[in-house]
This record gives sequence, structure tokens and C-alpha cells, in this order.
Amino acid sequence: MRIVFAIILMWSAMPAAAADLTVRIGNLRSAEGQLLVAVCEEAQFTKPGCAYTGQAPASGGVVTVRDVPPGTYAIQAIHDENGNGTLDRRLMFLPLEGIGFSRNAPMRRGPPRFADAAVEIQGDGVVSFDMAYFQE
Repeated sequence: MRIVFAIILMWSAMPAAAADLTVRIGNLRSAEGQLLVAVCEEAQFTKPGCAYTGQAPASGGVVTVRDVPPGTYAIQAIHDENGNGTLDRRLMFLPLEGIGFSRNAPMRRGPPRFADAAVEIQGDGVVSFDMAYFQE
């Protein structure tokens, strides 16, 4: 009995394993190009270099990000319609392509705050949000 109890204690103390996160993106303007997704900790949110990324054809509206450890993250996505691997902007500011954030975090005069987009990831999961487009 003590051995079973010790094994249960050891198992419960082990950190949760990284898992796959499915990101479903709605409100796509077209099926052209790629969806680029980044799952970011607070320090990297809205900056290059998020540790967990994925991409998929926009036609499916779904991106899988592999091996995301449990934690609190904000998810950002770009609809790279022309396939150049970056978010095209007008006047160095307004996006010409779609951009979206977990929890449909609002963009008011710039990107949302981490707290507005933060989601708790614990194992395999699904996060859904919509893409936003600005007028050209």
C-alpha cells in the first residue's frame, strides 16, 4: 500500500507534459495564403520570437501548434494572404492583412494587452477566435 501511495505522490508531482494546441480561426476574408500563429508568453506577446508557432493553409481555418507546455499564453494570428511570411502594413502601422488574438481581444489604438488575450493551456486543447481586417 505504501508503494502505491508513493507512486501516486511521485506521479502527481510530475509536471504536465507539453501537448498540441488546435487554433481555429473564423471570419477569414479569403482562403488565399497562410495562417501564421504564435502562442506567446507575456514577455514575447506582439513581438517576434514566440517559442511556440505553427502555420497552415488559410483554406482550412485551423492551425496546430505542437508541444505547448501548460501555462498562461496569449495567441496571435496573421492571415498572410500574399504568402510573404510577414504582416503587411500601410503607413508602417495599419495592417493590410488579417490579424487576430485569442479571446477576440480588442485592438484599441494598437495591439491588445496580454491580460485581455490570455488563455490557460493545460494539455491538448482548442482555442477559437476571429480574424479582424482593417479597411484598405
